[in-house]
Amino acid sequence: MKIIVLVKEVPDTYGDRKLDLETGLADRAASEAVLDEIGERALEVALAYADVHADTEVVVMSMAPDGAAATIRKGLAMGAASAVHIADPALAAADLGLTARALAAAIRRTGFDLVVTGNLSTDGSGGVLPAMLAELLEVPNATALSSVEIADGSVSGTRVSDGATMRVSAPLPAVVSITEALPDARFPNFKGIMAAKKKPFETLSAADLGIDPEDLSAAWSIMTAIAEKPPRAAGTKITDEGDGGSRIAEFLIENRLV
Repeated sequence: MKIIVLVKEVPDTYGDRKLDLETGLADRAASEAVLDEIGERALEVALAYADVHADTEVVVMSMAPDGAAATIRKGLAMGAASAVHIADPALAAADLGLTARALAAAIRRTGFDLVVTGNLSTDGSGGVLPAMLAELLEVPNATALSSVEIADGSVSGTRVSDGATMRVSAPLPAVVSITEALPDARFPNFKGIMAAKKKPFETLSAADLGIDPEDLSAAWSIMTAIAEKPPRAAGTKITDEGDGGSRIAEFLIENRLV
């Protein structure tokens, strides 16, 4: 079985995260870049299965700038067999639609039985990429799983909603997305770090995938303006002079909070 795990380099959530006001892109110099934790958990799902199924090949895949190669290699150090890095300056400002097209093309090129990804990244937080990939790949999609069981020919899991817990399943090939309810990822050990240097690492451009970033035959999202977030304004202070309760009620009603 071949399992592709999508990972992403993101700004560290413990640091400052800013947008470049000229390009609208994340300012990668403003914070340390790390492998997104939800992607690490997705990789752990695949590696845990590979630990007990010797015929399983785990591939980490990412679309990211050239400089993200070192971060992607962490997936190899954790235990993935190979990596695919889509790196092309023409894809730097890709929206979710173009990102999905590029990833789907790379997934088809690599071949797969199962694609595992996080439900949403900690930077863009789009949350729609897994469904877009499944649509483009024409395979079933099981979303927001809090548990995953991979079997020969199928994948199943649990999805928790506000009012129920559902058991869902799909035949392979398929795309699944997981939530932070899945276990923490393993840490790379010294042996894994050294082995990662010799594992296959393929770098692909948009041309390699037959993707034209300038193709406007379909409507894509377009950024029209960007501005720095305004400073936080002072809140409303209500001093109780015998009418505090009614003034608070009026404030809540005025701001549609009740």
